[in-house]
Amino acid sequence: MKYLHTMVRVTDLDQSLEFYCQHLGLRELRRKESEKGRFTLVFLAAPGDEDAQVELTYNWDPEDYGEGRNFGHLAYHVDDIYAMCQRLMDAGVTINRPPRDGRMAFVRSPDNISIELLQRGEALPPTEPWASMGNTGHW
Repeated sequence: MKYLHTMVRVTDLDQSLEFYCQHLGLRELRRKESEKGRFTLVFLAAPGDEDAQVELTYNWDPEDYGEGRNFGHLAYHVDDIYAMCQRLMDAGVTINRPPRDGRMAFVRSPDNISIELLQRGEALPPTEPWASMGNTGHW
């Protein structure tokens, strides 16, 4: 048995690709469009880790998915959690749970999918402004 991917439904494919690719740094591996099924599938992965994929499913007919809190979250290791969070914040992404501990942060995709960011290796020393930054919303 081998892990293949996690599927998340998205309501705006362009906005989601901007978030996952431009802001988080994932790469598009492949895309499938089904005229008959009226959907588009886009498979993404972190560079160098193509075995752990996210499948964005865009249904052409609008649906309200809610927040899907029962889904949980996607998690990614990052080389520098502070730099990643700053890059996301600079792009207008809300840091819902800042990396106060130098180890873990949470953000949400445009479709409210929780994304956990974990510092690769040991936690970084607590640093401002992150150390005193409060939570925003939920994740």
